[in-house]
Amino acid sequence: MAVISQNLSPIVATPSFPILSNQNEHKTITESSSLAVSLKNCKTITELEQLHCHMTKQGLNRDHSAMCKFMSACTEMGTFDSLNYARKAFEQFKEDGDTSGSSFMYNCLIRGCSSLGLCDEAILIYNHMVDMGIAPDKYTFPFFLSACSKIAAFSEGVQVHSAILKMGFEDVYTQNSLIYFYTECGEVVCGRKVFDEMRERNVVTWTSLICGYARMGFAKEAVDLFFEMVKEGIRPNSVTLVCVISACAKLRDLELGERVCGYIEESGGVKANAQMLSALVDMYMKCGATDAAKQLFDECVDKNLVLCNTIMSNYVQTGLAKEALAILDEFPAQRLRPDRVTVLSAISACAQLGSILWGKCCHGYVLRNGLECWDSVSNALIDMYMKCCKQEMACKIFDHMTNKTVVSWNSLIAGLIRNGDIDSAWKIFNKMPESDSVSWNTMISGLVQESMFKEATELFRVMRSKGIKADRVTMVSIASACGYLGALDLAKWIYAYIEKNEIHCDIRLGTALVDMFARCGDPSSAMHIFNKMEKRDVSAWTVAIGAMAINGNGNQAIALFNQMLKQGVKPDGVVFVRLLAACSHGGLIEEGRYLFRSMTGIHGISPQIIHYGCMVDLLGRAGLFEEALDIIKSMPMEPNDVIWSSLLAACRMHQNVDMAAYAAQRIRELAPERTGVHVLLSNIYASAGKWTDVANVRLELKEKGARKVPGSSSIEINGKIHEFTSGDESHPEMSQIALMLEEMNCKVRDAGHVPDLANVLLYVDEQEREYLLSRHSEKLALAFGLISTGPGTPIRVVKNLRICSDCHSFAKLVSKIYNREIIMRDNNRFHLFRRGTCSCNDYW
Repeated sequence: MAVISQNLSPIVATPSFPILSNQNEHKTITESSSLAVSLKNCKTITELEQLHCHMTKQGLNRDHSAMCKFMSACTEMGTFDSLNYARKAFEQFKEDGDTSGSSFMYNCLIRGCSSLGLCDEAILIYNHMVDMGIAPDKYTFPFFLSACSKIAAFSEGVQVHSAILKMGFEDVYTQNSLIYFYTECGEVVCGRKVFDEMRERNVVTWTSLICGYARMGFAKEAVDLFFEMVKEGIRPNSVTLVCVISACAKLRDLELGERVCGYIEESGGVKANAQMLSALVDMYMKCGATDAAKQLFDECVDKNLVLCNTIMSNYVQTGLAKEALAILDEFPAQRLRPDRVTVLSAISACAQLGSILWGKCCHGYVLRNGLECWDSVSNALIDMYMKCCKQEMACKIFDHMTNKTVVSWNSLIAGLIRNGDIDSAWKIFNKMPESDSVSWNTMISGLVQESMFKEATELFRVMRSKGIKADRVTMVSIASACGYLGALDLAKWIYAYIEKNEIHCDIRLGTALVDMFARCGDPSSAMHIFNKMEKRDVSAWTVAIGAMAINGNGNQAIALFNQMLKQGVKPDGVVFVRLLAACSHGGLIEEGRYLFRSMTGIHGISPQIIHYGCMVDLLGRAGLFEEALDIIKSMPMEPNDVIWSSLLAACRMHQNVDMAAYAAQRIRELAPERTGVHVLLSNIYASAGKWTDVANVRLELKEKGARKVPGSSSIEINGKIHEFTSGDESHPEMSQIALMLEEMNCKVRDAGHVPDLANVLLYVDEQEREYLLSRHSEKLALAFGLISTGPGTPIRVVKNLRICSDCHSFAKLVSKIYNREIIMRDNNRFHLFRRGTCSCNDYW
């Protein structure tokens, strides 16, 4: 630690006194016992002033011993007035006695200033003391270091440490103060160096360092040091145990916590106090041992407010809102008055339960007791009312807040987004006087939730332009938005941004990135990230399996599932949805049947309606309509409209008009408000040339006031997303697109392509049908991609609906003629067109 004394700036005067011997500087004060008794009986500043007047009359105001006692009494009273009077008395003593005072007197003033939080003044008094040539003693430095600790005056404390080394103060009391100072300033390593160099240590020494480790987040080091302390034969006190129990709570390590509890029981030397009991309850709750925590709480006869607040806040954090409110019910019996901490837990519990009645009771208590002045309480009320769908009340509380913090604005925005009012959230966001990363993350996440993906990515660009640093939360939302847009260039930029800025890629972000690349049609990048993940939970495996499924790699999806099982990851129902979808896309009938049976037979997972829907889709795609109907009839629950919709979609593929009519009728009965069934049934009739039936269905659709969702396709060129709608010619480069379309049509026709006019679902002549077919959105996007990119560049198109059979065969030929890879994502899966073939093997 000698290195600390070098190159110090003169912030604190460094005394150049000779090294002190062990002689005691302070002589025994021999004033009459009556003065000591009088000082002890003084309870107010007025009484001290009167006593000082009496001392002055008796001439004791010039007596060193008497004045030391008087100043000590003033500082011990611990008020600003008593400290100011001590200063005045000290100045008068110096004037009357023509002296600079003594170290004891300065120590009194330094201690008094430090205890009242006047830490800068304590430092100035120390400097004045040294300037006057008065040598600090072993009491001066602990008082001074206490002041430095409170205001994190690190430079001043380090310079005093240098003085301590020069003057040879190596007593335990001073060195303990140094450890406390360094740990309070966040310099645990320096504190540890002092600790390691100490020849003698006591319980305070160990406790100071243990608590320092715990405060700075080094919970494991704190616990290890505790057991080292016990091994050294030092008996911990209650403060030590509270710190080490809190460290176990931070580690969420029940085994370690129980070892500490075992020591407490075995030693029997430390009596459990209220603070220790609260720490134990907190530790058990955070380690998931709720029953043990509740038992400790129930066994406590004299419960205090801190203990009740501890268990309430933990109940809320673990989602046990009813239990938290049950604790609140016990307050009257325990004669406890809820404070701000209690109210915050109670309001949060009401928010979790969506209990407006309890919430209003809490709000009433807040108003009656003036707690609304706390920002945290008002913010909690805003959150509670929003979660209880009382948006107007939440806005009213916000409007009446005198001090709206960033958290207040964020709470309001989050609540509006949660209630689906994205427009109001956007307006509030734009009105914010200042914002933080949480504000931006909340808004970006809200836009993603509302499927406003382009707006989310644009807001992210604005966020970066304003110099606000993105974090993991930001990148999870942006990765999700990018995945839905299918923008591979943006996806690559996002991944590069994460690596460049060293954003920690945890399970959640890693999973989002895998999903992003999978949705962008880049399964190799998706699997590269997946394989780099240090930890993978069932969600990560599910996304990876889904990446294989959406890209038509059914066998690889099953191989991944088997690998997941070998690594001991327990599957859930979502994994089987992805697996059955992979089998459906790949035509893996037997594999799908086996996996469906294994859900109950091997993994103990009861198939839900979505799994039956996957099986109906799998069998329907294969044309096994009878088996699909048998699956529907065997379901333990009533089939819903989604099940029949899966069958209806298969009927379109196989032109099974009769089965389609049957499925459509079931959907009408179950969900008459759904218009999509009419559109699909109309398309099936149109493909079969049954135009009378088409007219009837569309008339029924018109009577419902519904419209068919137009097909649209998007393509990313140079970071900008261009969107095309079927038949729309509004794009600024439409003249060039039309020329390329004409060229493409000629070349594919020469290659043997015959337009599949069954995909034009209007009763018009053949020439008109052919023209409408050429203006499908995916063909417009393809043409634009060919004129906007260089030879050999892959073209990526994202479509909102399922690709039609004509566009599918058209894209195959375009990929061969123009020697381009075409990656097309529809609302069902990816199609990779390469050299005249498709990855789906025409099983789409």
